[in-house]
Amino acid sequence: MAQRPREQSGAEAPAGGEGRQLADGRDRDASAGERRRLRTLREYRIMDSGPEAAFDRVTKLVADLFDAPIALVSFVDDCRQWFKSAHGLDLAEIPRDVGFCRHVIADDRPLVVPDATRDPRFRDNPLVTGDACIRFYAGVPLRAYNGAVLGALSIMDRKTRPPLGARELERLEDFAAIIMAEAELRRTAVERDEARYILERALDFSSIAIWQLHVNDDAMHWRGAVAELWGADYEAALASLGGVFERIHPDDRPLVRAALDEAIDNGTPYASEFRVVHPERGVRWLAGRADWDVRRDEAILTGINVDITEQKSRQENANLLMRELHHRMRNLFATVGAIISLTRHSARDVDDYVERISSRLDALNRAQNVLLGANFMTGSMHALMREVEAAFPRVRWSGPDLLLPENALVAMALLFNELATNAAKHGALSAEEGEVEVHWSHDPDESDDRQFRLTWKESGAPGHVSAPERTSFGTLLIERSVRNNLGGTIERRWEPTGLVVEIALPARWREA
Repeated sequence: MAQRPREQSGAEAPAGGEGRQLADGRDRDASAGERRRLRTLREYRIMDSGPEAAFDRVTKLVADLFDAPIALVSFVDDCRQWFKSAHGLDLAEIPRDVGFCRHVIADDRPLVVPDATRDPRFRDNPLVTGDACIRFYAGVPLRAYNGAVLGALSIMDRKTRPPLGARELERLEDFAAIIMAEAELRRTAVERDEARYILERALDFSSIAIWQLHVNDDAMHWRGAVAELWGADYEAALASLGGVFERIHPDDRPLVRAALDEAIDNGTPYASEFRVVHPERGVRWLAGRADWDVRRDEAILTGINVDITEQKSRQENANLLMRELHHRMRNLFATVGAIISLTRHSARDVDDYVERISSRLDALNRAQNVLLGANFMTGSMHALMREVEAAFPRVRWSGPDLLLPENALVAMALLFNELATNAAKHGALSAEEGEVEVHWSHDPDESDDRQFRLTWKESGAPGHVSAPERTSFGTLLIERSVRNNLGGTIERRWEPTGLVVEIALPARWREA
């Protein structure tokens, strides 16, 4: 049967015809197969690796068995043929298009060339025409675990030889299988080492130390972030269980010893939390967890340590905050109780009582809003004045921002509320044009007797301004806030333009 012209001569198929589409499909398949082969070759990490006795022994044995001067283990990438082992040939690699092995890869089967000078594929090859003077070649595929051909095991001679028989080819293929078994072991070892390296790096980044206690002799073995958790000298200092206990905080040693003894005596998991005296980082909190690995001749306790210093600190801060909050709530309830009780005696009727109570509770709420916006322990003077201004819009203020402790902030909030409420009922804020200016300052830090000074100045009050005929509870509350709670003095003057209040306190507060 006559062959198609393209198959006979290699002539181009008509453009746009079915032959062109089939060729494209074959090209795509070949390209995909080569990409897969090169990916597999990279998995073995064997290209450009150093000499290894296991491969050299095979090439020497093959050369002796086949009485060939040259035996090669070759791996081929996208541009070169590289020799993992070259018995009888002083070359490390050759270009891919020069090597014979590319045909073994392309055809995916053994290749035997009895006389290269008579083979049109090789007669002009530099290995044939040059100093190497190759005449005979026999090579078999080096096949990976997934079937990809990565290279060839080959023998060469400088004289022509008859083709290898089926039995000889089978033996050469057996040696190729041995080569790939060695390469597979090598690949597995490389992957294992890389996995171990990645795991150790992950442990370093995760701040976890792994340890093993050999109960028979108290020997300790460590991996991971040990230097971070225990100290840079851990290899020498923590080689034994005794060294570990030397680094544990003295107060926590009995607890750790009891937990460890219980685990050893009963064969149960170990768990404890304790402090260590880290030589570079000071006292740190660690958590320890471990369980048993039983081997033929001994039991080994394998565990981890995790740094829980930050968790402990947050827990202690939370406990401190809860105690502080409890203390503040008791103070707040005491203040509310006093206000309710004392307001009852000064109120004219129920409506007046409710109004006064509501006003003073609003003042306490303003103080609590400022504390909630900070840290429960201190509050900003500016934040408090913004709350006052929101309730009494015609109060203007100026002065440095100061951090007031909780008791001072509550006292100042009640003080401003009483002054502003009185001004709204009887003073400047009862008139449309009336206003209040509040200004404060404090002495420099170098002063021996530093003072905080505040002035409350009303202007635009309606009618004649004069002192009240009797002392109200509001006045008593102002006096108590300044003198008892803040340890200061207060002076009031009723000038024609309105009330002026001057307050002086010890300057104990720092600027925000």
